[in-house]
Amino acid sequence: MDESGGSGQPRSGTEETDGHRAAPPRPGLVENPDAAARPRPGEGPQPGEGPPADPDRPDRPGATAPGGPAPSAPPAHGTPEAGSGTHPPSVPTTPPAPTAPPAPTAPDIDPGGNPPAPGHDPAAPPQHHAHRSEAHTPPTGPGNRRGKGRSPKRAKEPGGGLLMGRPFGVPVYVAPSWFLVAALITWVFGGQLDRVLPELGMARYLVSLFFAVAFYASVLVHELAHTVAALRFKLPVRRIQLQFFGGVSEIEKESETPGREFVLAFVGPLLSLILAGLFYLALLAVEPGTVPGVLLAGLMISNLIVAAFNLLPGLPLDGGRMLRAVVWKITGKPMSGTIAAAWVGRALAISVLVGLPLLTHSGALGADADDFGGMDTVLDALLAAILAAIIWTGAGNSLRMARLREHLPELQARALTRRAVPVETHTPLSEALRRANDAGARALVVVDGEGEPLSLVREAAIVGVPEHRRPWVAVSGLAQDLTDGMRVSADLAGEDLLDTLRATPATEYLVVEDSGEIYGVLSAADVERAFVKAMARPS
Repeated sequence: MDESGGSGQPRSGTEETDGHRAAPPRPGLVENPDAAARPRPGEGPQPGEGPPADPDRPDRPGATAPGGPAPSAPPAHGTPEAGSGTHPPSVPTTPPAPTAPPAPTAPDIDPGGNPPAPGHDPAAPPQHHAHRSEAHTPPTGPGNRRGKGRSPKRAKEPGGGLLMGRPFGVPVYVAPSWFLVAALITWVFGGQLDRVLPELGMARYLVSLFFAVAFYASVLVHELAHTVAALRFKLPVRRIQLQFFGGVSEIEKESETPGREFVLAFVGPLLSLILAGLFYLALLAVEPGTVPGVLLAGLMISNLIVAAFNLLPGLPLDGGRMLRAVVWKITGKPMSGTIAAAWVGRALAISVLVGLPLLTHSGALGADADDFGGMDTVLDALLAAILAAIIWTGAGNSLRMARLREHLPELQARALTRRAVPVETHTPLSEALRRANDAGARALVVVDGEGEPLSLVREAAIVGVPEHRRPWVAVSGLAQDLTDGMRVSADLAGEDLLDTLRATPATEYLVVEDSGEIYGVLSAADVERAFVKAMARPS
C-alpha cells in the first residue's frame, strides 16, 4: 500500500510502518487518464466546481456490500441477523379460530426483533438487538493542527415511517406496512368475534381494531425490553420500527460477552410472558363472554404465542441468539455460536413451512379440521411460507454478518492510505502531477504557505482534464475543501473506520497522524474494494 510520511513528505517505497510494508507505488497518480472521455476545447472542470454526488451509502440495518463511498457493515438486533445490532422482527400470524370458551388469538409474532450491525462479532453497521443497540459516543475524529480530537458529526437519523415518539431517547417509527397488517387483524379477529359475540354487529370491527392496536403495543413493549437492556450495556440503539411482521430494534453494535448477549435476547420474550400473566390476572376480574373478557383472552394468548415463537432456538429469533450465546460461551468463539444457531434457524424455517399448515389441519392450533380447504388452506400456507422465508433469510444474514465482523479488523486506514504530495493552491495541475509521479505518490493535498492542508484534489476531476490543458489549470480548481469529518486518523481500523467514513460521505479523506501531520489520502473506492475482498474471503 502507498503511505506518506509526516508533514506531507512521501515515505520511501520500502519503508515499513507498524509491521506493514508499503507496496511498490504505482507509476502515476492517474491510471490511464486517456481512458476518460476528453472534453472539447473550452470544456472541463471549472474552478469551484463541486464534487460529484456520492453514491448511496449502505448504512441501514440489513445492508450488504457497500455501494457507496463508505462500505457499511450490515444491521445487530434491526435487520434480523446474528451478531448484528437488530432484533428480529416480532411476527404476528393469523389468529386461530376461538374455541369455547371463546378466546380469539392474536397474530403470531416473530423474533424479538433483532437485526445486524458491525460490532464485536461484526458489523452491524446497526443490529437486533440492526438487536443489525443506546446512547453511545461517536468515534473520536483524528487529530489535526486546528482541531485535534474533534469528532465528525453523526449521519442524520434515518426515518422509517411515521414517528410515534422517543422513549428513552430512541425514535419509534410505524412503517406504512403496519396499517396493512392492522387491517388484516381487524378483519380476521372481527370474524371470530362474530361467532363469539354476534350481538355486536358491525361494532365488532371497532373492537377488533382496538385489539390490533393493543397487540402491537405489546410488541412495542417487547422491543423496548431489548432497547433498555442495550442501553444498560452501552450499546447504541438506532431506532425501533413496528412493521408488517412485528417489531425491530436496531442495535448498532454486538454484545461484548456471551452473558450480555443472552440477557439482551432473553428480556424480550420475558416481557411478553409477563404481559401474558398480567392479562390473565385481569381476565380473572372480568366476566367471561363479554367484550373485555374476549379482548383480554386474545391479548393473553397473543403474548404467549409471541414469547413461545421468539424462544425457538434458531436465528434470527431471540431463542437463536440465546443458543448462540451458549455455544459462544462453551467454545469461546462467537463465530461458532453464530454458525450453530443459523443452521438451527434454517432447519426451523423448513419445519415452519411444512409443520404450520399440518398443525392447523390437525386442529392442534384450535382450528376445525373440517374447515381444512379452500381459502383457509391458502392463507395458512401463505403465512407459513412468509414466516419460513423470514427465518431462513435472517439466518443467512446472521452468517454473513458474522463473517463480516470476523474480517472487519483487516480494514486499516494506515494500510489503505495512498502516498500524497503537498502542493500550493496556484500550482498548475501538470506540475503537481509531475511531482506526484516523481515521488511515486497517488494523491495531491492542497496546502497554504505554512503547509496547512486546505483541500484534496479529486482524482475524478483530474481524469476529466485533457493533458494539453493541465498546464493552465490550477489544482485549487479541482479540489474539495476539507471538513472536520474528512480528516481521518491513521490509526482507525475496522468498525471505527467505517463509522467515521459513513458519518461524512466523500470520495477522498485526508489521513493524519495524532500529531496532525499529513500521512496521506484515503480513497473511499480503496476502502470499498478492501471491504468486498474481505467479505469474499472464507472464514
